[in-house]
Amino acid sequence: METKVNEMTTGVKYTAKDFASDVDVKWCPGCGDYSILAQVQRTSPDFGEKRENIVWISGIGCSSRFPYYMNTYGFHGIHGRAAAIATGVKLANPKLQVWVATGDGDMLSIGGNHFIHMCRKNMNIKILLFNNRIYGLTKGQYSPTSLKGQVTKSSPYGTVDFPFNAIKLATGSGATFVARSLDRDPKHLQEMITRAAKHTGAAFIEVYQNCPIFNDGAYSLQTEKDTKPDNVVVLEHGKPLVFGVNRDKGIVLDGMNPIIVDLTNGKYSINDCWVHDEFDDNPTRVFLLARFTDLPGYPAPIGVFRQFNKPTYDDDYMHQIEHLKNQKGVGSYEKLMYTANTWEVHQ
Repeated sequence: METKVNEMTTGVKYTAKDFASDVDVKWCPGCGDYSILAQVQRTSPDFGEKRENIVWISGIGCSSRFPYYMNTYGFHGIHGRAAAIATGVKLANPKLQVWVATGDGDMLSIGGNHFIHMCRKNMNIKILLFNNRIYGLTKGQYSPTSLKGQVTKSSPYGTVDFPFNAIKLATGSGATFVARSLDRDPKHLQEMITRAAKHTGAAFIEVYQNCPIFNDGAYSLQTEKDTKPDNVVVLEHGKPLVFGVNRDKGIVLDGMNPIIVDLTNGKYSINDCWVHDEFDDNPTRVFLLARFTDLPGYPAPIGVFRQFNKPTYDDDYMHQIEHLKNQKGVGSYEKLMYTANTWEVHQ
């Protein structure tokens, strides 16, 4: 593996191997989780943190084995509670860099409430959502991101649910860094992970991840070499939305309606295309981009949809504590328990 040096910020030289634990990795052959793990280990030396200052939190699911395979601190939680546990860890020790490894069934079903409030509070936590559109660990039931009509073990005649759009959900909930990548695009995934690590605030990355056992090929159009160019548009700040094998297709905005145009017939040129602005204060265009995956024939956007800065809950929380300490002095358990807001119950 490539050696990466982060001596300037940590005083320690790390390589990817330093972040690989001695626990045997146990996922199904061909699972996209292997790639995600590899890209995290390869980029971890660039995070600017010592290993003892990094912690991985997970809930329940195939992705939730992640903390065992990272040579950092970690906590394997319970179903859907990764965001809540991560919030507690960050508030208990704000100096830690806290990551969450979770799946679409874990974070977007029972964990949905914790997830939206972690985003709303802008906790300085990084979230990797492994989205394979299925419940893998529990053997193939449909999940909150399964496509409408998808046949699974728990929907043998096709699910009648409409799927969650994770990018919309994270954006609407207030995450300050929202991105998407692919398990089979290592360089792009590494870039997204590294950028999330350096962001201050709630950083969310949705990873399209293949489950070869229960939902094989869910993203084949976006990952296979011969179909990817026509089914993926890469979001790059300041660059037009252009895609296709010969980069001959573009996205233009007709008012607030995105349309696909042919760049070879002379009617439109690359100068007419929508230019991506990941620092746009208005999230409207993020929702338009996120909607591509709901529209037949539109390419799936990958890259950073949006990023911006605002105060984090954990920073404001610690500042409030320090302010009260300076104002009122350091408290104690006894002072807390014997304030005026106590009472006695006599029988």
